[in-house]
Amino acid sequence: MRHHRSTTLAALLGAFAVFAVPAGAGEIAAEGQAGYRDLAFANTAQALFGSSSGGTFGGALRYTFWRGAFASFGYRTFSKDGERVFVASSTAPVQKLGFPLSVKIESLPLTVGYRFRVGHTIVPYVAAGAAFTKYQETSTVAGESFDQSVSKTGFTGAGGVEVGKGPLRFGAEAGYTTVSGAIGTDGVSKVYGEDDIGGFHVVGKVVLAFGIK
Repeated sequence: MRHHRSTTLAALLGAFAVFAVPAGAGEIAAEGQAGYRDLAFANTAQALFGSSSGGTFGGALRYTFWRGAFASFGYRTFSKDGERVFVASSTAPVQKLGFPLSVKIESLPLTVGYRFRVGHTIVPYVAAGAAFTKYQETSTVAGESFDQSVSKTGFTGAGGVEVGKGPLRFGAEAGYTTVSGAIGTDGVSKVYGEDDIGGFHVVGKVVLAFGIK
């Protein structure tokens, strides 16, 4: 896990360096994000955790390189704790087994988009791109640990609004990510026929901009 965090940090710093080189040509912005996520594998999550949604947080670096056109590289994480279950069929009742289970989903969205009405107090935007996603599952059964980890690339799209004209701004975003084929080969997700670890998100943002455009 420490290696993955180091890799993530290096990627973010690398992206910032790439964006920063032509800083005179546009605007660089750093975002802090926190909000809500609803998982695409809703039935599986409901069985394991009692809920398919929860909090999510992260951040992003954005470079506006031509008029309102921009590129963004970010990081977002989601985690949930529950327990292992047995489900005979998609319509059968869920039987709790009492063994703890934790899931963590980390996403690195790389997007391009367009900001409308740049220079105004309220600036809407849209974006789309790739989502490099890691799914980690950890559980303990009778004192023995069982870990599962898979990385997949999917697609993401979002729309939002940013408020403010100075260096400090605020915003909100809603979007959807699809990362299919990551789970669903065994266990509860196979019973429900769910293989997508993406989902819907709504986040609030605090934005710090440099080289205001």
